[in-house]
Amino acid sequence: MNRRTFLTGAAAAAVVASIGKAGAAEHATDGLPAQNLFYTKENPGRWEKKAGTHVPHIEIVDGNVKLSTPHPMSEEHFIVRHTLLLADGTVVGAKTFTPKDSPISEYALPDGYKGKVFGTSFCNQHDFWLVEAKV
Repeated sequence: MNRRTFLTGAAAAAVVASIGKAGAAEHATDGLPAQNLFYTKENPGRWEKKAGTHVPHIEIVDGNVKLSTPHPMSEEHFIVRHTLLLADGTVVGAKTFTPKDSPISEYALPDGYKGKVFGTSFCNQHDFWLVEAKV
């Protein structure tokens, strides 16, 4: 299985499920394998200069989540997919992009949901990025 297939499948849920209890920031800095599986604003790893255009942004209004990545889109370099997950790894939704799309997606949270949500953004050249927010 290639990296793209892995990261655009159930991997996002597995990553979040594995860090849900401990928290993304803790796992991203403690040397566990997750550190090399995803990147965050705080821990961009080898992509330090890329965080500004690869970390997804989360906006939450009235139980609706807008996920956006401020990344230019071209045939050679683009955001492939967004995924929104709950703290337990439940996938709320996902959207796959083409180079002609804008990397913006919207999701409705389950009624009354309170807790952490995780947004992911996968770039075809600069890997898998994760952001956390609290509802």
